[in-house]
Amino acid sequence: MRTVARLIKRTLIALVLFVLAYQVWLLGHVLWWKWVPPSTTSFMSLRQSELREKNPGAQLQYIWVPYGHISVHLKRAVVAAEDDKFVDHEGFDWEGMQKALEKNQRKGKSVAGGSTISQQLAKNLFLSPSRSYVRKAQEAIITVMIETFWDKRRILEVYLNVVEWGNGIFGAEAAARHYYNIPAAQLNANQAAHIAVMLPNPRKFEKTYPSRLIAHSGRVLARMAYAEVP
Repeated sequence: MRTVARLIKRTLIALVLFVLAYQVWLLGHVLWWKWVPPSTTSFMSLRQSELREKNPGAQLQYIWVPYGHISVHLKRAVVAAEDDKFVDHEGFDWEGMQKALEKNQRKGKSVAGGSTISQQLAKNLFLSPSRSYVRKAQEAIITVMIETFWDKRRILEVYLNVVEWGNGIFGAEAAARHYYNIPAAQLNANQAAHIAVMLPNPRKFEKTYPSRLIAHSGRVLARMAYAEVP
């Protein structure tokens, strides 16, 4: 029994040390990416692997551009569509999460999120699209790291550059060139609202843009003038 107890204790210690080491590794990347653009993300690696299963030479569309080279219309559209309290909260919109939970309970399935831009960025950079309590807990830890060491401008800059906007399309610059054949800096308000509402499911909406999404883009367009961005 003592041998078994000792083995369990050592296993638990090893597990705790592994988890702590992983958190330090994550924090190191968060600190590094405060100044340096990410060359890739967890979502990018996942999508590239999927694409290369069909085409071994497939490459992602990903072009980093500075914050000032992204249309203010797109910044406002994304904040209006995804996280209208972005500049005010500290990473979590508790009211929005409660409303999403209540809506999902009424529908009997998951139809609404409630994640902030900071939470979505944490997931995109390090995690996967899978849903589990462990992943959500890790997402929360990374969100706290990002909100602690980055300012809102950097958070939005990185988010707009790495978020998925279609199959193999990542970031505002690649999206603007793919959908409109223009740089991200030249997106007008209508174009910005059009692609901002694609973000919950960009690979689906790249193929088909339903009427409900057109209506949603109209609502986002109307709210953009009130959206506060860094």
